[in-house]
Amino acid sequence: MFSILIPTFNNLNFLKLCLYSIKKNSKYEHEIIIHINEGTDGTFDYVKNSGIKYTFSSKNEGVCSAYNKSAKISSNEYIVLGHDDMYFCPDWDIYFVNELNKINHKNFFLSGTMVQNSNGPINIDCGKNPETFNEKKLLNELPLIKFEDFQGTHWQPSLIAKSTWDSVNGFSEEFFPGLGSDPDFNMKLWKRGIRIFKGLGKCRVYHFSSISLRKKVWNNGAKVFLLKWGISIKFFKKYYLRSNEIYTDKLYEPKKNLYYYLDLIKCKLRFIYHKIF
Repeated sequence: MFSILIPTFNNLNFLKLCLYSIKKNSKYEHEIIIHINEGTDGTFDYVKNSGIKYTFSSKNEGVCSAYNKSAKISSNEYIVLGHDDMYFCPDWDIYFVNELNKINHKNFFLSGTMVQNSNGPINIDCGKNPETFNEKKLLNELPLIKFEDFQGTHWQPSLIAKSTWDSVNGFSEEFFPGLGSDPDFNMKLWKRGIRIFKGLGKCRVYHFSSISLRKKVWNNGAKVFLLKWGISIKFFKKYYLRSNEIYTDKLYEPKKNLYYYLDLIKCKLRFIYHKIF
């Protein structure tokens, strides 16, 4: 069905839980491709011995390069972007497949909904790591929580046609190790003419809060995005993706009212500041 791309960086216990959840909670059979950054904690041997497809880099190349390398060896028509610190909840793939059948074309970017212990779209405290993860609590309480489909995206997990991915050359590696790369990817899709950016309220993952990236190195993705596109990530999400509004239909060019121009001026001033300093 899908090719699921999962970058991992010395995160073996999280990766094991992620793979367990895909096997347990998927309706369909999927191709899993893991990009191993370093793998010095036993990840490399574990993945190699499991028979799962993988790509490898001896040093941490970040999530952008990881996705790009693993996408090159994917063999399915659609790819799913995930992270090793995610537990895929029951029937996640059914909701993606149902949406694919409704759309019936490839000009889209779909995402699921993140469930976190705090500061997430859906909040349930089911643990901060695999050792404290309360799977029973999650599976019992999560179905009781309603969450509408929404405009924009919560980034991952996300679903896109492989042909669309290739048309924009995947993720932009100047965002190493990864912060800002998701909105940049969405902007490239917008420039290509994609207007369906839809988050599915019933397609869910439990997310252990950016464990995938929290490894010594951070990047100023907001600055890179601003200098590349001339607007901020916040501006793009608000006026283009209309993030977190209830989903109604495909998106159109933003309404250019007074608030739009005031916020645009703020973006341009920040742009000039970063160019000078």
